This record gives sequence, structure tokens and C-alpha cells, in this order.
Amino acid sequence: MIINKGSRPQYRHQGNKTEKNKEGENQSFHVKHSSKAAVQIVAGMRPVMETLNSGKQIDKIFIQSNLEGQLAQELKQKIKELSLPVQYVPVEKLNRMSDSNHQGIIATISPISYYSFADLLQKVVDEGRAPFFVMLDHVTDVRNLGAIVRTAECAGVDAVVVPDRGSAQVNEDAIKSSSGALLRLPMCRETNLKTVVNLARQYDMQICAATEKGSVSYLTVDFRKPTLLIMGAEDTGISNELLKMSDVRASLPIVGEVQSLNVSVAAGVFMYEVLRQRTN
Repeated sequence: MIINKGSRPQYRHQGNKTEKNKEGENQSFHVKHSSKAAVQIVAGMRPVMETLNSGKQIDKIFIQSNLEGQLAQELKQKIKELSLPVQYVPVEKLNRMSDSNHQGIIATISPISYYSFADLLQKVVDEGRAPFFVMLDHVTDVRNLGAIVRTAECAGVDAVVVPDRGSAQVNEDAIKSSSGALLRLPMCRETNLKTVVNLARQYDMQICAATEKGSVSYLTVDFRKPTLLIMGAEDTGISNELLKMSDVRASLPIVGEVQSLNVSVAAGVFMYEVLRQRTN
């Protein structure tokens, strides 16, 4: 099966939804892309509450430690219901983020819309194609994120999956590093990466962990199969939990003194091996 840029599914996104036409079929869409998109900051209790109610894609919420009051409790409850990433911080951090009257809470709005892994996977399967998704297990450097997504877009990856906590923020630097690919390639932000792996298994996807601890060469892996490729964090690699869930642990050959590659470089090698096998 040949995978090329034209074969990737297109989606219309509104918040967390995919629009359908009158016949119930998913419609394609065209988006204005700009590599200058940036994270928007919303400060103050009422503005943040209005933003939550609007259905906009919230990237993260920063709350002053020990923030009290009725409205603060309502906000915390709303944030919990929406399962949004939250970080409790000292007031000094909020002051550095905004010089307005933030009232102890700031929300950042992502410049991109996130998709459901389950929805995208089902979409690819319905189209009769072999899914190829890339999971980033807590990659925290924005430039690595951007570089990986740039290569993923070029190599025909269906989507990139990241955790909703402990992952690089999609900001202006990340988008610039991706040459705008973050505005084109579907991104999935999931609460539990193990749940993603389990769902992928239900669709008979091969779980391939890219690790220097791998027992087989990446060249011996059959990437023509539906595949979920896992890339690990820059410092710690793939978590033990995800390693144990993988079907195959593959490594790249290294003959020099330095015993590891940058994660974006390694990801590029793996992704283009998938493309090579599927194109040939």
C-alpha cells in the first residue's frame, strides 16, 4: 500500500468535534496556515470561565496556590469536569505571565485543535488504509516536538499522539520548528497513553517501541502492518510501562562513541523506514 501526502485523511474541527455532512459522512476542510500562530493568554476568573464555556481548546490552566473563594471553587470544578491540564503555581509565576489583574488564574489557549485518537484511528480504518501513528512519551523540548511533527507530516503519518501532561507546549517556537506542520498534521492529546496503546491493540496495530535497548534492528520490523510507533523522552526514554506493552523493541545501529541520537533524528529515521516499506 502506498502512503503519500494525498492519502492522509482530512478533518473539519470545531473544538473537539468532527463535522459531518447531511449524509453523515466526514467532510474535508481547508485551513489557513501560518507559522506565526502563538499561544493566547486569558487572565482573570470571569474571562477564564467564559473561555471554558466557549468550548475553545485550552492548552493549560495555571492557578495560584491556595486560591480560595466561591468562584474559584466553581472554576476548579469546571476544570475537573473538562479534564483539563492544571498547574498550581506561586503568584510570582502568574505575574510574570501577565501584567493584567489575573486574580490568581490564567488559561492558555492552544493555537491548534486536538483530535481524538479513537476517532482518527476509526477514520483511517474505514478508509481501508494501514494506520500509522506516532506517540511521543513525554517529549518536552518544543524544538524536538516541532521537528518530529515536521518529519511526520512529510512522511505521511496519520497523527501524532502526546500526553496531556508533561509534554512540550505547542507554542510559537514549536510551530516555527515544525515549519507550520503543527497546523496541518492532526495532533491527539490523551490523558492516558496506556489507554491509547490498549485501543491500538484492539485494532490489531503493531506497537513498536524505538529504544536503544531494542533487541532487533529497525530494518527487520515489518512496518507494512498497522503501526503505533513510540518515541521516548529526551532524557529518560520510553517509560517501563509502555516498553512492557510493546510488541517489538527496535533500535538504530550506532558505531560511534556517543551512544544515543537526538529523539527527533531517531524518529525521522524510523518514520522514513515506514514510508520506504509501504511505498515499495
